[in-house]
Amino acid sequence: MTHHSTLEQWLAQERETLARLDAGAGPGVARPEQIAGLTGLQQMQALLRGDLPFATIARTLDFVIMEVDDGRAVFQGTPGMAHLNPMGTVHGGWFATLLDSALGCAVHTRMEPGRGYTTAELGVNLVKALTPRVQRVRAEGRVVHSGRQLATAEARLVGPDGTLYAHATTTCLVFDLPAQSRA
Repeated sequence: MTHHSTLEQWLAQERETLARLDAGAGPGVARPEQIAGLTGLQQMQALLRGDLPFATIARTLDFVIMEVDDGRAVFQGTPGMAHLNPMGTVHGGWFATLLDSALGCAVHTRMEPGRGYTTAELGVNLVKALTPRVQRVRAEGRVVHSGRQLATAEARLVGPDGTLYAHATTTCLVFDLPAQSRA
């Protein structure tokens, strides 16, 4: 598959996803009653359908969730002028946020109802500079281990031609969510 056809596929999928998200719940935070009894995978699938709100930082930093399944999450980002550091390349924090989102959402898909997680460690390796000349990049996160107290995941940030720009790992602490007040 050529770079051009991959980019065209990515752009078409992005248009469909953004239309669905924009017609849905929009940016925000899910209320406890919206996620009660749902697994993490069910929550992430509902978010991707537009039934639950997506993170506002996705709008701020111009990226979007594209795919989720068991132990996997894919985000697509648009490197832009607003993301540049003083040297004229995309800031490492933008790489890190995109990778952290893919890593965290991959872990999220493994949560049972009433369970949550938080990032305890994030390691990011930037291996190639990125500029807005690269129209889109994708961060794909995959769970390596998901246990009762710890979850780990790894992710890669690539361009449509397969170029690797960064890779990352995370360690998340897994815990019981506080019980919601009963009506």
